[in-house]
Amino acid sequence: MEEKESPVVYLAVVGASKASPEIYEMAMTVGRQAARRGWIVVTGGLGGVMEAAPRGAREAGGLTLGILPGGDRGEANPFIQVAVATHIRHARNSIIAHTADALIAVDGEYGTLSEIALGLKLGKPVVGLKTVWNIPGVVPANSAGEAVEKVAALLKERWSPLTPALSPETGERGG
Repeated sequence: MEEKESPVVYLAVVGASKASPEIYEMAMTVGRQAARRGWIVVTGGLGGVMEAAPRGAREAGGLTLGILPGGDRGEANPFIQVAVATHIRHARNSIIAHTADALIAVDGEYGTLSEIALGLKLGKPVVGLKTVWNIPGVVPANSAGEAVEKVAALLKERWSPLTPALSPETGERGG
């Protein structure tokens, strides 16, 4: 069965459940910029980076999706609009990687490392922002804006000319 291309970009923003103010702000900026492109922001739905990216996306009018580790949708942070209760703990990282068209890892811990590995194994573009690991295949970025731009370029390269959902000029939806 032939897989259809997604009409909109699902961007997973992955990172630790506790974030310094600097990392929190970076993740918020990633979420905000992704939403301005019309992308759906996907996270693990809890705190830290998983809260900051949806917060930024919501501030920019974007849609957010949280793939939760537990069985209660009420566990989602207040910036998640669509919460999926999985009841599978860390195994949800596989769902996040499979759902996303691309991933941006912001800082992070071992859970983030597993999401990076799964994304790479699935052939998804993965951009690292303030990550501590040097992993082949992860495209480094120095700022939130650069991370989002790199994802747009990688998706354009991967999908063009098959997907009219991304503008060839900007990498934004509706081109």
